[in-house]
Amino acid sequence: MKRIVWILLVVLLIGCAKEPNDRKEVSINTENGLVLITAEIADTDKERAQGLMFRESLPENQGMLFIFDDEADRVFWMKNTLIPLDMIFISKDLEVVDIQHAAPCTADPCTLYNSTKPAKYVLEVNANYTIKNSISIGTKVKI
Repeated sequence: MKRIVWILLVVLLIGCAKEPNDRKEVSINTENGLVLITAEIADTDKERAQGLMFRESLPENQGMLFIFDDEADRVFWMKNTLIPLDMIFISKDLEVVDIQHAAPCTADPCTLYNSTKPAKYVLEVNANYTIKNSISIGTKVKI
């Protein structure tokens, strides 16, 4: 009986483990060269709602890639997000269409960060990452 319980526990834990597809490498071709970012994937409503909330830090060259089913105007906020971020809005054609520099929300109502053009993807990275790496509107992205 104990053996069956252990087998079920192992199967359950394996089922809960993150799949390799939960991270993707995002490459951005800038005027200063290729930038590589390892991004956690948020492609469900639950994952997108959680985002980077409650994280105390984000390693350099890492981020979160929000993937949507369609290209549309996107609105983000920083509720319960503890670190400042750059939000890179990316079109379905994999081109940067907007960049927002977002600060943690310290009081309600939180500031809303709206894309100026429709986006299918949003890549969140550490604050000023886009400035340090010469990422700008029109920059091409590979996911």
